[in-house]
Amino acid sequence: MDKLIINGGKKLKGEVQISGSKNAALPIFVSTILAPGLNTIGNVPFLRDINTTIKVLESLGADVEGNGNIVKINTAGINSHEATYDLVKTMRASVLVLGPLLARFGKARVSLPGGCAIGARPINLHLKGLQALGAEITLEHGYVEAKAKRLKGARINFDISTVGGTEHLMMAAATAKGETILENAAREPEIVDLGLILNRMGAKIEGAGTDTIKIQGVSELSPVNYSVMPDRIEAGTFMIASAITGGDIKIHGMKLEHLDALVFKLQDAGVEITSRDNVVRVKGSKKMRGVNIKTRPYPGFPTDMQAQFMALMCVAEGASVISENIFENRFMHVSELLRFGADITVEGSTATVKGVKKLSGAPVMATDLRASASLILGGLAAEGTTEITRIYHLDRGYESIEKKLVGLGADIVRVKE
Repeated sequence: MDKLIINGGKKLKGEVQISGSKNAALPIFVSTILAPGLNTIGNVPFLRDINTTIKVLESLGADVEGNGNIVKINTAGINSHEATYDLVKTMRASVLVLGPLLARFGKARVSLPGGCAIGARPINLHLKGLQALGAEITLEHGYVEAKAKRLKGARINFDISTVGGTEHLMMAAATAKGETILENAAREPEIVDLGLILNRMGAKIEGAGTDTIKIQGVSELSPVNYSVMPDRIEAGTFMIASAITGGDIKIHGMKLEHLDALVFKLQDAGVEITSRDNVVRVKGSKKMRGVNIKTRPYPGFPTDMQAQFMALMCVAEGASVISENIFENRFMHVSELLRFGADITVEGSTATVKGVKKLSGAPVMATDLRASASLILGGLAAEGTTEITRIYHLDRGYESIEKKLVGLGADIVRVKE
């Protein structure tokens, strides 16, 4: 098992390129089930979750071939409608194959995804939506079994905003008979990206990125070439890396408009952010100010940036209040940040962070993907040496993060334990 060793206290300087979005690539890969033939997907990040999705597609009978950041997925030969527990248990997003398999074959059998370290993420809204489209669904022996000769359009109002549920039903409804309207739909940029590739395949989808999405079902979809959007969470993490080290970096390949809520809070904290010719420059301040955040569905402050922002607030002047409104167990990084000498108290879904003059390097353990990033940020800012174990979480969502940080002047190495 690998670990990271960081000698902190170095200001980051230089330029970094943002990789393709993991959260956009996963449903895009799954959408190729609906378009039998050779689909070519570009700007794909090298990540564990991507490899898991490839294994799921190959288990269904797809032929997948990677060359650099381009992945070719031939779904013409898919001959199975079942995704087993062994694959689905390792990544929740695997359950998204249910709708496309059902739409293509009239039946699907997919394992329930199980638990998640950062809290419960039930798929009841996914299943309720598929039933509204005419699917007959049964739950047996830990599997969802769905049947429908052809799905039929329906009006579906989500009880809560759900990214996975919105993506799932967009795919399922793309070839359903008639019109489907998704109300209280999630608005994330990754959903816009999915809508773009589905429309390029021949779907008729309007409103992706708003809370009302209209889908006119078509009889079939065709394979396409498509390039995945940049990863806004990776971009946000590097923005905070510059801020927390008092650095000055230029970020290529990101879309600043995807991170408005984070940008506003960073500027409130004293970070200087400018954009020119599609390059974003982020300069840290000698005196950071504590600011409050509340995580919300997009376009609110992203829950996937909460842990990283908390690390920044650990060295800001004054106090900040961080409210987590998306996942119930997303403060697991707090106990590890305390090992750096941070001053954080948690009460329910709210954490109060009092800035300290300095953090001290320490041995820490990653508990989930974004917690891993917050510990790297803490280690970059801390005096002395930090060791981060269980970094396999990190490899789920950040492509070569330590190499990119080294390119910015960080003293960070990956070693085998």
